[in-house]
Amino acid sequence: MTGPIHLYDRYDEPDQLRDQLRRLLCHRVVIALGIVLGLLGGAALALSRAHTYTSTSDVLVRSTADPFGTVSVAADNQVSMGTEQQIAASTAVAVRAARLMGQADGKAAALEDALRITNQAKSQVLRFEFTARTPKRAARGANAFAEAYLADRKARNQAAVQRATRGVEQQIKTVEAAQKKVTEDDDATKALRSQLDTLRKRVVDINSRDTDGGDVVRRGEAPTRPSAPGWPTLLALGLASGLALGILLAWLRSALDTRVRSADEARAALRTPVLGLLPPGHGEDDDLPAVGRQGGDRAETLRALAYRLRGTALPAGTGRLLVVSPRRGAATEEVAVNLAAALAECGDEVLLVDADPGTAALTARLPLLPDDTRTPGDASLLPDGSRLVDAGTAGRFACCAGGGTGSPARTGGSAAVHRLPAGSDSRTTVVVTRPLLEHADALALAQRVDGVLLVAGLGSTRRDDLRRAHELIDCSGGTLLGIVLDAGRRGRLRAVLGRRPARRPEAETVPPVVELPAQDDTLSVSRG
Repeated sequence: MTGPIHLYDRYDEPDQLRDQLRRLLCHRVVIALGIVLGLLGGAALALSRAHTYTSTSDVLVRSTADPFGTVSVAADNQVSMGTEQQIAASTAVAVRAARLMGQADGKAAALEDALRITNQAKSQVLRFEFTARTPKRAARGANAFAEAYLADRKARNQAAVQRATRGVEQQIKTVEAAQKKVTEDDDATKALRSQLDTLRKRVVDINSRDTDGGDVVRRGEAPTRPSAPGWPTLLALGLASGLALGILLAWLRSALDTRVRSADEARAALRTPVLGLLPPGHGEDDDLPAVGRQGGDRAETLRALAYRLRGTALPAGTGRLLVVSPRRGAATEEVAVNLAAALAECGDEVLLVDADPGTAALTARLPLLPDDTRTPGDASLLPDGSRLVDAGTAGRFACCAGGGTGSPARTGGSAAVHRLPAGSDSRTTVVVTRPLLEHADALALAQRVDGVLLVAGLGSTRRDDLRRAHELIDCSGGTLLGIVLDAGRRGRLRAVLGRRPARRPEAETVPPVVELPAQDDTLSVSRG
């Protein structure tokens, strides 16, 4: 069993993209959660922005330079639109707009949050966009900010005119005082008069400048439609964002997930072949055994597993096989029972040993033959305390419970195995026991059987558990034949609702010690 097993793995594809998609689809719940969050976010955004309206007002910013002067100045040098845009968004303009709208000065900050000012390149037009809950308020806010900006700019221009006028008037007073001191010098008097006329003309020119500084080229009107996108657009945006979020969360989950998701991962963790990959079943606790009594992919996979073991690990048709799982939750009993049925179908004499005292006896869930239907030949070949199991078309095989009565026993499978008659080495013995990482029973059995078959759940078993199980089996002297991966059940909700609580193992004063003799001796279990 050291050579590779060419097993078709439907969870494994050579293409890396398909492998990544498979890993992501393993976390469908996370992706669905991301989509739900995205849709809720889109719906919340639609509710918050569904009744908002935006009105626009445009203002042409004029330069204070004389457009009819002899010296022409480029328009972009006359006005700094970046500076004007910052001034239009200032608190002083917002306070003026609040007063125009009949609100208190303290509401200016809230009005600033609803305002957006833009300026296109190489343009002297400022656009005021105001958003509000009603169309009339949106138009009123846009016009109020446009008028407030023009009023603020006019006030700044008038203040500049007053400062310039005061400076020139101060120069006029100085010239007039100098003129009074001149008495007879005609040339000096003429020069002072000429200077005085020039200054007075400058005052007239300054006062004649236009201080408005701009015009409203488009007044804001009440919009007829909301400014935010509609429900379909926002929901589609939320769906796309939620899908991206779900994929990101699923990728992070898959990157941090330590569970076994494919046969290659199990093969790499155990460094042993994967002997079987059980397809999903229909529910928990399917009828036992499935081989010989019902069809389906799962039964056929278990039958193929038995043929593979018989042709490689058990070439003579006899041997001792231990079926164990790292932890509870795997289909250990199902694999053991169906292996026994499939080996019986091949013509072998099979004995199934239930050495698990922690749960109800396996014989209570098997189709046992009544004692009155057994032939004398069957009674002579059966070990003490064992019962015959009807496997349908597969035939019959013997099953030995812990106490031989079909109920949980304190001694586990020790009493049943101890009653095996001499010469039982002609049978193929399949032993099922408690999980390897939870109890030490399997370690005592692993070194006395021909091989150990590990059963693990696909998507529920961690890679660290497989590595620990491999190390324990190797240290105990056992031979790990391979692993069987169980893909789980289809009806997960039904399985959860109908799951029976696991029975606690009864307290034991002395732990059971399971002893198996050498290959030539009778398989036995004794209590330490």
